[in-house]
Amino acid sequence: MSKTQTVEIGSLNPRQTYISIAIIGGLFFIFGFVSWVNAILIPYFKIACELNNFQSYLVAFAFYISYFIFSVPASYLLKAVGFKKGMMVGFWVMALGAFVFVPAAMVRTYELFLLGLFMIGAGLAVLQTAANPYITILGPKESAAQRISIMGILNKGAGILAPLIFAAVILRVSDDEIISQLPAMAELERNVFLDELVSRVIIPYTMVGTVLVILGILVRISPLPEINTENETESVSRANADKSYILQFPHLILGALAIFLHVGTQVIAIDTIMSYAISMDISLLAAKVFPSYTLAAMIAGYIFGIIVIPRFLSQVTVLKAFTTMGLIFTFAILWFQGDVNILGMQVDISIWFVVLLGLANSLVWAGIWPLALDGLGKFTKLGASILIMGLCGNAILPMIYGYFADEIGLREAYWVLVPCYLYLMFYAFKGHSIKKWA
Repeated sequence: MSKTQTVEIGSLNPRQTYISIAIIGGLFFIFGFVSWVNAILIPYFKIACELNNFQSYLVAFAFYISYFIFSVPASYLLKAVGFKKGMMVGFWVMALGAFVFVPAAMVRTYELFLLGLFMIGAGLAVLQTAANPYITILGPKESAAQRISIMGILNKGAGILAPLIFAAVILRVSDDEIISQLPAMAELERNVFLDELVSRVIIPYTMVGTVLVILGILVRISPLPEINTENETESVSRANADKSYILQFPHLILGALAIFLHVGTQVIAIDTIMSYAISMDISLLAAKVFPSYTLAAMIAGYIFGIIVIPRFLSQVTVLKAFTTMGLIFTFAILWFQGDVNILGMQVDISIWFVVLLGLANSLVWAGIWPLALDGLGKFTKLGASILIMGLCGNAILPMIYGYFADEIGLREAYWVLVPCYLYLMFYAFKGHSIKKWA
């Protein structure tokens, strides 16, 4: 098979399928590493650039709002040049964003860091628009959640490593003591320390940018096949005979809103937990483990999904159970309190329910994607880009959380999760089955 050959869905032999899954799995690992390092960038920039909670969550906003802007253009790019060339472009845009960190660090300018994050997010929008529908259709739709769960393990496994590696490279044991003394420092002395602190990102992000350039070349020459998503089966063609544009698929549009709310709840659980721990008098260095605990809980959920879907439980049943679990854990964060000592940490019990949100969130993405893309046929690529647009929930919901964290407190701000999980339950129980607008 030539590198540029386009194949039909379902026509790949087992070897081609396994190779494709392995390559896409590598991409999901990279997605996770680049995305979840934001969990430590938020408190890091909050200190280094002297920000409040709302301003610090612009990290997530700048990174994820690019998904909203670039997802639909990404679908047209992929349609024009194919999956592999499109992915190469995505990697190179990400690399350019990583290189922007160098001048940003030299002048300690938060806006430049946000520009770099925006560009990294733009590249990821292209990669996600290609990879998510690819893994969804690369096999029977009944086991799509199982394949997505495997991708999730790789994604969140990288997410566990990212803040730990970043902290090991960037932070030093002496930083905690100096940071605690910052309010009392003279302005000149404080600026000297903060300039030195922020300059530590120059070498790692130069290396990241270089690696991303190389990965773009490697994915271009990889044996990953181009899959034809334009042809429809006869049954799908009949079902879509009266449909001429994407908004005529209610289960897709409702699914995009579900993705918007789901990813927002996921990022709130991971990206706010360090600040929540620090509010309990846990040091920055000690608090760095909490995003990893939350991601580990997500991996536990993915493993559960791989075991039970579809052998013992359907994708829909699991989606119903895990969205309900998210609502229960949110109320536990808000209502349960009292110090506990777990894993050597003396903290309020509510933070462990934030960790458990990782478990509740784990199989929601995997449940929504196959349900939302079901029966789209030739609209699959555009439908996938609509779902990827929903990733801007990562940009908007943390900002809403940050606003309320400044106004009413870090714990009370978790009330923003309640309506999110209520809607996700609606989609799981009813919304996914709506095929025509009333």
